Amino acid sequence: MQRFYDPELVETDVSTIENQRLINPDISPTKVSQRSWGTYNIAALWIGMSVCIPTYMLASGLIAGGMNWWQAMLTIALGNIIVLIPMILNAHAGTKYGIPFPVLSRASFGTKGSNVPALLRAIVACGWFGIQTWIGGQAFNSLIILILPGWAVFSFGPAIGFLIFWGLNVYFIVKGIDSIKWLEAFGAPFLLLVGLGLLIWAYVNADGFGPILSQPSTFTSAGEFWKFFIPSLTGMVGFWATLSLNIPDFTRFAKSQKSQMLGQAFGLPPSMIVFSFIGIAVTSATVIIYGEAIWDPVALLSKFNNPAVVVISLLSLMIATLTTNIAANVVSPANDFANLSPKHINFVKGGLITAFMGIVMMPWKLLSDYSSYIFGWLIGYSSFLGPIAGILICDYFILRKRILASKDLYDPAGIYKYKNGFNIKAVSALLAGVIIALIGLVIPEVGFLYDYAWFVGFAVSFLVYWIIMKNSVRNSS
Repeated sequence: MQRFYDPELVETDVSTIENQRLINPDISPTKVSQRSWGTYNIAALWIGMSVCIPTYMLASGLIAGGMNWWQAMLTIALGNIIVLIPMILNAHAGTKYGIPFPVLSRASFGTKGSNVPALLRAIVACGWFGIQTWIGGQAFNSLIILILPGWAVFSFGPAIGFLIFWGLNVYFIVKGIDSIKWLEAFGAPFLLLVGLGLLIWAYVNADGFGPILSQPSTFTSAGEFWKFFIPSLTGMVGFWATLSLNIPDFTRFAKSQKSQMLGQAFGLPPSMIVFSFIGIAVTSATVIIYGEAIWDPVALLSKFNNPAVVVISLLSLMIATLTTNIAANVVSPANDFANLSPKHINFVKGGLITAFMGIVMMPWKLLSDYSSYIFGWLIGYSSFLGPIAGILICDYFILRKRILASKDLYDPAGIYKYKNGFNIKAVSALLAGVIIALIGLVIPEVGFLYDYAWFVGFAVSFLVYWIIMKNSVRNSS
């Protein structure tokens, strides 16, 4: 049976480009026949990436910070609905032209200048790789302690667990993404089962959901709440700010715009809200059961007395963390690093760079407490990624009206070379957004600029880019 192809999809032949230095198989445009992901596939991708320990810790961190259950749920739901908008918009070019994020960036930043947003996004991904690896490593360390209780007194135990789990990630990177597909099929369901198990445990040991959901907010005034809520909302948006940029890396395989839009709408907010509720309910229960909010699920599992339950839970957590880490934090930065020198850096080399940078980012500090995780890590990097999103959306939708000379994106002599491969105007707009957002970090009187870092950076860079580029854009279809 002949398959129907969306007539809006564009196929680009880059084989006739004389200078091939901007091309390799990993970042070349997908053929229309390769764009086979439907709504279900896109939704399943998001469910798999959302059901992860950082999502759980994101929600539990809000409870540990003082919110009650419905305040935390509202913050998470609102943040994910907001970030869904740039997610769908940036996905459009990936689906239409079959191009990944670093190649899309060439239209606005230039064939060489695209390395600026690509590297900024890649560095953040390295941090996320380190965070996921640290979580998996701590699960592995807890497993060793369960088998060999004497291991608990060994001060280097957490570091060794981290390095062993890091090595396991590297093994699958070297073997290639296909080597982990059999794990991906049930990685997220494993973690979902652990989460549901924790939810049942919380329900039983806290005498039902009544006491859990009646835990009051610790804020004594509306001012205290808003002071916590505003940066928390930015953190929620920042949580997926990376994927809102590089979503074309995945939607370049979507078979239609309808598929990518519905798939993301059905997959992202609902799965984040459901799994976040588990984190919220369980963390609220720990306040009742242990007298303190335990936001780290590995630390909580370590308190359980049933060895079989702990072993199964920790193994499930490790498998799910491994699959999420490879899918969410290796594929995209590998493409970003490949964009530096497509002829010399492929997926494996890009993935290895990501792995080593993950150690340099010191994830144990990023996860030292909920404040460092939400207000330091998530908000901090959103001040860099918000401006990039503003520039990409302004360039593609407002200035170019969704029309790209797709072949020129791969041609060093094409229209996107600008001046020596750099569009200085895009870099200037990026700097404007970043600087304005970060001013709030150093000048307390305008701290709201940093609290709203992603939003401020997005708006400033969008506006500056539009002003300085509106008479400069030229295209050919």
